[in-house]
Amino acid sequence: MNKPLVSIIIPVYNAGKYLEGTIISAIEQTWGNKEIIIVDDGSTDNSLAIAKKHENTWIKVFSQQNKGAGAARNKGLKESKGDYIQFLDADDLLNTNKIESQIEQLIKFPEHLAVCPTVHFEDGTEPTGQPVQHEWYATGSDDPADFLIKLYGGALIGPTYGGMIQPNAWLTPKYIIDKAGPWNEMRNPDDDGEFFCRVILASKGIIHAGGAVNYYRKFKTGNSLSGKADYESASGILKSTDSKASNLLAHTNRPEAKPVLARLYYENAFTFYPYYTDLAVEAEQKAKKLAPEYKFMPYKGGIKLYLSKLIGWKPVRYMQYLKTIYC
Repeated sequence: MNKPLVSIIIPVYNAGKYLEGTIISAIEQTWGNKEIIIVDDGSTDNSLAIAKKHENTWIKVFSQQNKGAGAARNKGLKESKGDYIQFLDADDLLNTNKIESQIEQLIKFPEHLAVCPTVHFEDGTEPTGQPVQHEWYATGSDDPADFLIKLYGGALIGPTYGGMIQPNAWLTPKYIIDKAGPWNEMRNPDDDGEFFCRVILASKGIIHAGGAVNYYRKFKTGNSLSGKADYESASGILKSTDSKASNLLAHTNRPEAKPVLARLYYENAFTFYPYYTDLAVEAEQKAKKLAPEYKFMPYKGGIKLYLSKLIGWKPVRYMQYLKTIYC
């Protein structure tokens, strides 16, 4: 049997500090029939030079003006020849048999996606020494809508559900991506969530490959919206939630779907407020329309929970905002 070709797509923007290791991680994959497509998205550091150093017949390097990660991934898809697609961020790593472990499963389960565990590691630490945590999705699923309800619903559905599945963790048949459509090219911190919502719903299910590992680099920077995002990015996050809602509701009429999506909208509202009040109000209105009975409680304990029950979450959130300004 001919081994299917896997295209590893690496979008790059100013990742010169990490790119060499990421490329080596792709080169060292034990799955032999592969191509690596590196798309430099207008880097101003030495990223393009590092990529060019590796260019050969099966490692292809492209350069474009800065358009964002979604546009770079779409360029990679356009240039790819593979039957399967592996996205790989330019500062992350894969264990050597990641692709091979997932391909072995996908051959048995056509029209499915493959996912694997992700090790989150702090920049400057050694990723391979950390234990691999097997999340709730380690059991796989033959019901894509149910999978998304558990992913988006978290504790609303059960104590072990929720979390984040980082894009590198997936291995995806190319024809499922063709069916789902390309990446949305709006600059948006949740572009991967919106994209993989459509991809998951275009599949027949999800299989888990426990022998594969994705290493996701984390940086010690602030995680508040005001610290890293602007109005355009916040608006993009809300549009991603709109897309998730419309796509999921088009695939299922399960009663849990609307409260789960309301939860996503409320989380948007909490993130936006009070930085972008109009977007916060819009997100809250959409949540209430979906699930009027749902009570949003972002605080889990202590004085913040007590006050939010007494006066609502917005005043508590606003007090937090004032503290960041004056303290």
